[in-house]
Amino acid sequence: MFQHRKPLTSPGAAAARWRELLQRRAIPDEIRAAAPKDPSRHDPARFVPPATPQDSPSRRAALQLLGTDGGTVLDVGCGAGAAGLALVPKVSHLTGVDPADDMLRAFEQACEQRGLAHRSVVGPWPQAAGQAGVADVVVSHHVGYNTLELGPFVAALGAAARRAVVVELHAVHPGAWLDPLWAQFHGLRRPPPATADDVLAVFAELGMRPEVQRWTRPAQPRNPEAELDFSLRRLCLPVERRDEVAKAVARLGPRHRDLVTISWSG
Repeated sequence: MFQHRKPLTSPGAAAARWRELLQRRAIPDEIRAAAPKDPSRHDPARFVPPATPQDSPSRRAALQLLGTDGGTVLDVGCGAGAAGLALVPKVSHLTGVDPADDMLRAFEQACEQRGLAHRSVVGPWPQAAGQAGVADVVVSHHVGYNTLELGPFVAALGAAARRAVVVELHAVHPGAWLDPLWAQFHGLRRPPPATADDVLAVFAELGMRPEVQRWTRPAQPRNPEAELDFSLRRLCLPVERRDEVAKAVARLGPRHRDLVTISWSG
């Protein structure tokens, strides 16, 4: 299932390019300073795991790795726990790692509702790796584009996995869909976004050749109010611009999501 060589840890051209791509898309200081809310924060309510998880290549890969008898799972950047909780009932114990306390509270509540043995670890990855320990399978969904130093992040995921790691991320930086609105509301032309190909270039530089599945999640029914709140926060705009932003978001239309599942042995 996997092709894997022992990873190197020294950064190279691909890692430097990845870092530069993310840094160039940072919100300018003057816009961030005027933001009414922290644009980097998320509302945990947006990430509450559904009672019936969506099927996906990422979920199927992790379930296959857990096998008939199941096993323990470590969810890195867990948010409210959607990636790990999608593996119930095969997961016997779930450890969630996240830098946000409010996300971990949502994670703990979701585990308790399902009667699942769990533990939460607050902190960024890989700094929290020592406290998190190891698990049979490690999952990490939609964290990569928040990670400047991708090589150490990936290496620590592999070190924490007894069997394998399953990572899910967007094919293109997930904030890229808002680029037209940055131009409209701030006159800001955003630089080219990082992509999953840039991620895979870092893997190759580390001597790793993981299994890669590219797939599309169709446009989902939207919660217009939640999407509008998210857009206002991300764009660093006050609530007084709500109607303008609502019209601009509506013009963008429904969005499907091109995603990538990356798997490798631990």
